[in-house]
Amino acid sequence: MVALGILAGAPLMATDIIHDAEYYILKAQHGKTWAEQDQEIDAKLKALREKHGAPPNIVHIMWDDTAVGEIGIPQIQATRGFKTPNMNQFAAEGQYFARMYTEPSCTPTRAAFQTGRHAVRSGMYTVSFPYEYGGMSENETTIAEVLSEVGYATAFYGKGHLGDIEESYMTNMGYDEALWSPYNQVPSMYVPRGDLGPMFPTSVMPELYPNDPYDMDPGWRPTGYVWALEGTKNGPVREWGTPPNEDDYYAIEAECQKRTIDFIRKSVKADKPFFISYQPVAAHFLGPKPGLERLSVSAGMLQDFLVEFDKWIPVLLQELKDQGVEENTLVILMADNGPMTHHGPDGMVETLYRGGKGDFTEGAVRAACLARWPSVIAPNQVIGDIIHVTDLFTTFAHLGGATQHIPTDRIIDGIDQTSLFLNGDTYSRRDYVHIYTGDILAAEVKGRFKRHWVGELPGLSGASFYDLYNDPREVMGKMLPGFTTKTMFDVMKARHELWIRKYPNTKHPRGMPLQGLENPRPAVEKASEFRIDPKDLPFDPMEFLEYELPYDRTMEHWGAG
Repeated sequence: MVALGILAGAPLMATDIIHDAEYYILKAQHGKTWAEQDQEIDAKLKALREKHGAPPNIVHIMWDDTAVGEIGIPQIQATRGFKTPNMNQFAAEGQYFARMYTEPSCTPTRAAFQTGRHAVRSGMYTVSFPYEYGGMSENETTIAEVLSEVGYATAFYGKGHLGDIEESYMTNMGYDEALWSPYNQVPSMYVPRGDLGPMFPTSVMPELYPNDPYDMDPGWRPTGYVWALEGTKNGPVREWGTPPNEDDYYAIEAECQKRTIDFIRKSVKADKPFFISYQPVAAHFLGPKPGLERLSVSAGMLQDFLVEFDKWIPVLLQELKDQGVEENTLVILMADNGPMTHHGPDGMVETLYRGGKGDFTEGAVRAACLARWPSVIAPNQVIGDIIHVTDLFTTFAHLGGATQHIPTDRIIDGIDQTSLFLNGDTYSRRDYVHIYTGDILAAEVKGRFKRHWVGELPGLSGASFYDLYNDPREVMGKMLPGFTTKTMFDVMKARHELWIRKYPNTKHPRGMPLQGLENPRPAVEKASEFRIDPKDLPFDPMEFLEYELPYDRTMEHWGAG
């Protein structure tokens, strides 16, 4: 227990939020200063609430796979064949976060954002595809549930990507209304153009080909996938759109944006503060709708999306202004992880940092992030502090006056970063990051230093230490020069893992997909049931739901070479 050190003398109260062990090392040194800052912050938030008659509205927008610098830095865009002048102006009017850390891929980051917990803690550390046969547990507490407790109207639009079982539906996760995809964008290729193009022939639609006499089990194909689902809190859920109709898929983004604007108007009319989580579907993996011109010189899938999305930013900001709530609304624009550099679409490339989606290097877990809140956040700020996507959970709760509704029976990785948003650079309460690939603790960051745990052999440590100021791309791992940090990282890891023993990680629930829909198509209804009569089998076909597939450890070496 020596590794826990300072925790032994400071028992937690039942009402205290439980953070990762490393947080308490910082709190023991800076807690008095933080308490003084919090008094000033709470006085400012109280004054703002009295001025506006309500706590702040929050609009959080998070899309896919965008490297640091791809938005907000026109100098980088000038070399990449696209421009986002509105998002660049957005950055100039607020804060540019240079060290926003996320999880390495989409489902884990989205789970971390919703719960304020590393995805490994909820078992949501793998990326969901049709059919997932699993999803987020109803026992997790989302930021929508926390804010709902203090009267916020809550809405989710876009890429949910938290599973396809009923308890993981966004309408069962605290959102008053939602239109969401339970999967990622890969099903956009499960159409005739996809089968005749990039997908394995016959893997999507064998009916497009001559009969294969050796295809004895055609029913394994996921033909019952959905484009999106829609519904209201604890109410009926309906399928939205009809796969494989591509027009419906291409229409999702505009529908999400329309509903975002409508929800703002509806909430203002009802005199309720609102929280909107809009996570753009962002792209069709087969490219733009046939017949439409490309939107960027780059012609990359991501770049075309960013150019198109950039046009909507002034629409959103003008609506907030027209509704008289612009100065009482925090808007955050960010990506969920770094670019899909491994086997991804053209245009997904490294910028400042090495690696991409799925890696444990900085290029995977540092993401673009901007914040704007007129009259509260001063313009032209560059924030060099470390902040993590989980921190938004705890920060939003503080801003909304809902901290008391954060659960205290589990580890909450998110740190309250209200001071960073209100006071600016150097006011972070975090100097560390634990980086998981799947359920493997692959690397850790402490300030400017980083250690790769993956690839180390027992015995003498190797060249696994990095100074991120002088080697931000992690290409020159050091051994002897980094040994001053060796024990620091050893103890940091020990504290982290001992705390997990006290507050264990959980597994996500498993079940049959897409159940409980009000309007299932026949293929969707079939997907929600086992396709073979169990009476014809000498085993229980449902046992696979309880079987946890081992994490593919080849992921450990992504970005290591």
